[in-house]
Amino acid sequence: MNRTQVFTGSPWEPVVGYCRAIRVGDKIEVAGTTAMKDGAVVGVGDPYEQTKCILQTIEKALQELGADLSHVVRTRMFVTDISKWEEIGKAHGEFFRNIQPVATMVEVKALIEPELLVEIEVEAIVTTVE
Repeated sequence: MNRTQVFTGSPWEPVVGYCRAIRVGDKIEVAGTTAMKDGAVVGVGDPYEQTKCILQTIEKALQELGADLSHVVRTRMFVTDISKWEEIGKAHGEFFRNIQPVATMVEVKALIEPELLVEIEVEAIVTTVE
């Protein structure tokens, strides 16, 4: 079965040995994605802006694999402050309001950089649901 990978240039991809997203057959998995662009954190102190940035990165990765957000069946959100769930949820809803994948949001102690507030991973299936 073919295996197609997407890389985004994250400084951690070659060090840790992973790709941003991978498609095997009809299934796409997107790695935990944070609000990093060109080596800098986007939206420092703003979980809403970080979530939007993350979902834009995920959307682009999906497109490179022949999918879009409508193919997403699950999101997992790891947040450093669960009291900010409404801001994170608002941004998530702007991308997924009409798609409504299953979703999980859990609080974690920390992410890889102290300024990162949110990390999201998704699963997508590129088939027609009947």
